[in-house]
Amino acid sequence: MRIYAIETSCDETGIAIIEASGGLKNPKFKIIKNFVASQIKIHRPFGGVVPNLAKREHLKNLPILFKKIEPLFKKQKSESILTVTVGPGLEPALWTGVNFAKEIFNASKKNNKKIKFIGSNHLEGHLYSFLLPGEKKEKINFSKIFPSVALIVSGGHTILLKMDSFDKWKKLGETRDDAVGEAFDKVARLLDLQYPGGPEIEKLAKKGNPNSIPFPRPMIHDKNYDFSFSGLKTAVLYYVRDNKNFSKEDVSASFQQSATDVLVSKTIRAAKEFGAKSILLSGGVASNKFIRKQLKKEAEKIGCSFFAPKTKYNQDNAAMIAVAGYMAYCRNKKYKIEAKGDLDI
Repeated sequence: MRIYAIETSCDETGIAIIEASGGLKNPKFKIIKNFVASQIKIHRPFGGVVPNLAKREHLKNLPILFKKIEPLFKKQKSESILTVTVGPGLEPALWTGVNFAKEIFNASKKNNKKIKFIGSNHLEGHLYSFLLPGEKKEKINFSKIFPSVALIVSGGHTILLKMDSFDKWKKLGETRDDAVGEAFDKVARLLDLQYPGGPEIEKLAKKGNPNSIPFPRPMIHDKNYDFSFSGLKTAVLYYVRDNKNFSKEDVSASFQQSATDVLVSKTIRAAKEFGAKSILLSGGVASNKFIRKQLKKEAEKIGCSFFAPKTKYNQDNAAMIAVAGYMAYCRNKKYKIEAKGDLDI
């Protein structure tokens, strides 16, 4: 089945086409087209995403990207799906994608009565993104996945799930305040680093001593699976304020180590408690190589398989939304075709 997808949840405009098969038992995906228009340079002067600017750029970029797939879309006659991100995200940005998708769907119905129109959950896109193929044709052994513990880490979310299958999961915990990606960006601003801050922190951390500053590990010993990164961010603020000759490299390394220790500790503890066969890592922060390496290392120590999407699929993109749309279709999960900024997983 061919899936056409549109993603505008934040500051990346994405349009993709994938071929999907296998259903929930043996899902397989082939990427036909995957286009992303980044807005980083536009938001960088403001130190973060400005919703109305994001909306403006989506309105500009969507027709440009759609033209690249329009011939294939118009020729489609067999059963297919058009899916669009309905949430979570910035509602002004989400609405641009939703309205554009409605427009092209209504125009296509005359030529293709077999096309279906469904909404996709952005978080499910991240969750399933490890299924997207990389350059090498690597087969995933589905017998080694479930039960699984999945960690979704991004600028807006830090969520830990227990997954029993591709259509059955339970939330174990989430952040009570700042998401880990948000904490990375805020610490980067304290250090006068450019937006987005996460990659800049990671770059500097390679040159610093992760044990030089005893930043706190919030909630690491709590029995629950919730997270909190606001206090860690504040600890960095006080340290930078009180130590005029501080090393940006050491602050970055120590902060990154503290955040990673919390993420890894809680994920591994959950995997042990629930007898997980695997650990899944996804979301924008999953592109941080240090976090990936540490979590993979600890997963292997307890005999868990480790799965994470290829680096280019960690950031927001429409290919993962296409996967989420297909899986929602297979699960008979129906999301309203309207923007919902606080949509949960």
